[in-house]
Amino acid sequence: MNKPFQRLGSKSNAQAGRDFEIAAQKFFASEGLVLERDVKVPVGVESFKKDHAFDLGCLSKKVLVECKSHKWTTGGNVPSAKLAVWNEAMYLFVASPNEYRKIMFVLYDKSEKKGESLAKYYLRINSHLVPSDVEFWEYNELKMVANRLV
Repeated sequence: MNKPFQRLGSKSNAQAGRDFEIAAQKFFASEGLVLERDVKVPVGVESFKKDHAFDLGCLSKKVLVECKSHKWTTGGNVPSAKLAVWNEAMYLFVASPNEYRKIMFVLYDKSEKKGESLAKYYLRINSHLVPSDVEFWEYNELKMVANRLV
């Protein structure tokens, strides 16, 4: 079956996302931060709140993590629809409890065409949408290291 939007080398895009969450979980554990998957906290901008499951988190240490393993398109173009999901994550961070540490953990993927990583591109174009209390981390899956960008 032809799957033009399937991640190359992955069984499914959902599996690629789960694998990335596990890699993030292992990275943070190596840094001394033990996180669980699908951590639910109430989110909302007014008095009505609804539980949202963040990819990773720790209720006792008050940490929330959203993981995104998106890449540039095969042609080196901006994956606009995928970056819209990043904007949604920023909104969820705004609507989540203030006392939580908020981390956006993304895959390092550099475009030769653009000369920058997807995360750096996103921050350059959309910094006005990133709350000041959100940390952006970029994970290099080959080296198994992450760098905090903001």
